[in-house]
Amino acid sequence: MGKFTGVLLATDYDDTLYDSNFTISQENREAIARFIREGGLFTISTGRSYINFAIQMETERLPVNVPVILSNGAAIYDFQAGKVIWQKSLPQAAADHLEELCRAFPQVGFEAYHGDEVYTFRGNEVTQRHLTRCRLTGIPREISAMPTPWLKVILQHPDTTLLQQVQAYLLDRHGEDYELTFSNPYLLEMTAKGANKGLAVLWLADYLGVKRENIYCIGNGLNDIPMLEVSAVPFAPANCYEEVKQPGTEILPSCDESCVAQLIGHLERRYDTP
Repeated sequence: MGKFTGVLLATDYDDTLYDSNFTISQENREAIARFIREGGLFTISTGRSYINFAIQMETERLPVNVPVILSNGAAIYDFQAGKVIWQKSLPQAAADHLEELCRAFPQVGFEAYHGDEVYTFRGNEVTQRHLTRCRLTGIPREISAMPTPWLKVILQHPDTTLLQQVQAYLLDRHGEDYELTFSNPYLLEMTAKGANKGLAVLWLADYLGVKRENIYCIGNGLNDIPMLEVSAVPFAPANCYEEVKQPGTEILPSCDESCVAQLIGHLERRYDTP
């Protein structure tokens, strides 16, 4: 029994644990190792899907010891057991809704995630940049020719204002069906209603027997706000979006200054036995 027994720490990946140089600092790794040695439950909550995060798990030898939250909360995968333990796909109507959307916004393209494949429609420079960073190859298809169901869709365009109009359009017509969150200004992520990082963290905590007061989360993006809202103390790196800096959020040094290690240092002081 260590001082972190029954404590769950969930961190966002890109621009939080994974820094702007695409590395995980040695300071972060050492702090995570200390946290786990003291009984802590460490996971990653990412917008990335299984097909590209599995690559990160292998190449970065990520030090998680409990299941990982993927696809912005649409799936929870146990890499130790090699299986999905929870998943929520987009409804079958999503294909029709996207056909409608793409007629209304002929400039917008998207990636659709189905099984181990990524299908693209009207790919643009944002699509290519995103696929390259994630080490993925997209399969161009007409919407009607894409297999379903999709775990998530990423709507893409270099004009953030246009994507905000897309978000408003979908929420106005189909808001009861979808979660629509920006992972960065050019990527609007679409998951099923009830599939977000916050609800996934709560599901995982219940699965692991962790009390709400022992859940801690850190993230930099708008898609991290739902999990920061369920954190006993919400944390964010200094490089986070302004919208993340909500009252009560503790701002740590940036992702390039080992913010996860800084958070673990905070928890070490918080859970020290008097």
